[in-house]
Amino acid sequence: GTNVQEGEAGGITQQLGATFLPDTALEEQTKKVDEHFDLEVPGLLIMDTPGHASFDNLRRRGSSLADLAIVVVDIMKGLEPQTVESLNLLKERDCQFIVALNKIDRLYNWKCQTDTGIQEALDRQDSNVRDQFTKRVSAVILQLNEQGLNCNLYWEHKTLSDLQTCVSLVPMSAFTGEGIPDLLYLTLKLAQNFMSDKLEVKEELECSVMEVKHVEGLGTAIDVLLLNGTLKQGDTIVLAGSRGPIVTTIRALLTPQPMKDIRVKNEYLQHKEIKTSMSVKISAPRLEDAMPGTQVLVQGPDDDLEELKEEVSGGFECILNGFEKEPAGVYVKASTLGSLEALLSFLQDMKIPVFDVGIGEVHKKDVKKACIMKEKKHPEYALILAFDVKVNQEAQKQADTDGVTIFTADIIYHLQDKFTKYMEKFRESQKTESKKVAVFPVVLQIDKQHIFRKQDPIILGCQVVGGQLRTGTPICIPDKQNLVIGHVAGIENNKKAVQLARRGDTVCVKIEQTTAQNHIMYGRHFDHNNQLYSQITRQSIDTLKEHFKDEMKKEDWELIIGMKKVFEIQ
Repeated sequence: GTNVQEGEAGGITQQLGATFLPDTALEEQTKKVDEHFDLEVPGLLIMDTPGHASFDNLRRRGSSLADLAIVVVDIMKGLEPQTVESLNLLKERDCQFIVALNKIDRLYNWKCQTDTGIQEALDRQDSNVRDQFTKRVSAVILQLNEQGLNCNLYWEHKTLSDLQTCVSLVPMSAFTGEGIPDLLYLTLKLAQNFMSDKLEVKEELECSVMEVKHVEGLGTAIDVLLLNGTLKQGDTIVLAGSRGPIVTTIRALLTPQPMKDIRVKNEYLQHKEIKTSMSVKISAPRLEDAMPGTQVLVQGPDDDLEELKEEVSGGFECILNGFEKEPAGVYVKASTLGSLEALLSFLQDMKIPVFDVGIGEVHKKDVKKACIMKEKKHPEYALILAFDVKVNQEAQKQADTDGVTIFTADIIYHLQDKFTKYMEKFRESQKTESKKVAVFPVVLQIDKQHIFRKQDPIILGCQVVGGQLRTGTPICIPDKQNLVIGHVAGIENNKKAVQLARRGDTVCVKIEQTTAQNHIMYGRHFDHNNQLYSQITRQSIDTLKEHFKDEMKKEDWELIIGMKKVFEIQ
């Protein structure tokens, strides 16, 4: 393999990468499988798209660019949900594919020898390893059959046409390189036998934006996949941008060293011009708003610039189409549009509101944007979720000053964990703050047989007629012009102290008074004929709605409606 995953967090492929394998490398590998194989293509361009669920839209972009797909399945785990998703995408697009059964080296007692053909590798295994292998392969074949696919190990196909009608399985190990020659051989065989029309070089430009990325020393650059046609240094190009069409001039055309992935940071090779099936990095001014998945057009001598602008705008469906900015939400930054797109769809599923988005490093101005949430009375969203991007020092300083939280992570799921823990903590602190204002609805009936103390602290036996009684609740008597007699300092149920009592409970209630209230006595100012109510207000009701919904039952809300009339609350 091209060992990109090692450079990625959690071994998860999080962006589209592309690697060009030249004919010399291919020839060396295919000879290990079939010495007489005739290579007719100048090379293979292999794109790597992320596998797991959050990157569905990145996979979609990859599968619409590819002529032939390789779906990697872990032979030890079988089909995973994202694999099924990928298979469905390919079936939808009628795109031919091969299944690579990876990690054969994990079979118990596997004897490995790097970069050999798979049949040679199987021949040197003990019979128990071969039995394990057969069992695992059969299990994957059964899973693929359940997805409505006919499949076989590629060398078991009887005729050439079977390769087209039946899905081929290629066992391999990306770690030891065993089976990689077979994978390349089969890819080339399919391409040369069944895709000759697609292998023909066309002069007409076909070029798609894969990624938009900030590159040190180059500024914002775009990674494009050039399928047909030619790109030259100095060409005027037109492409879709999030704020309208972009017209710019190619400053540099860069490709990685052969057989390295375009995403692996290494020295690039510069070119005056590049032709067909190449993954190219274009450095040019004004590319910040370029959008992946859209076409790049080159202005020819006879082309009308306005027409080209219209063409890119027309063919451009905004990736953020389904994304609506919320008036209150988090601020999101990601390294590329692809990862932003993935993050947004993930946040949407998690019901995390997003107020605004950006690409690239977190700057001071981003912190200022996130800080707006404090002015809007949503301090919990004074927060930046930064995916796979750096936070510059100025921004961090500003965030510390303004009290803006910045969460950074290389894996989307980690951002979710951080955000969830942060929100739980925030809600808890809000609850603690609000407990002072929160008054739960309760109505108490005094039991005249159980009057233990008539003055501060008043101690009475009561039945909870409705709602929930909690310590700290202010108690008043509507019959006596809402006379406030004190607050609940303690509740006992069967001689045990409790924090809460509900409708139907018979409890002993201790009511403490302030100096302004301690003249109020049972028997003189009120008695068992007067029901006791919690003293609710408009503010306390709003606090319950905002912070304590999960602690309120339907009957509690119904009691509130009745109490609002008693206290004449609008």
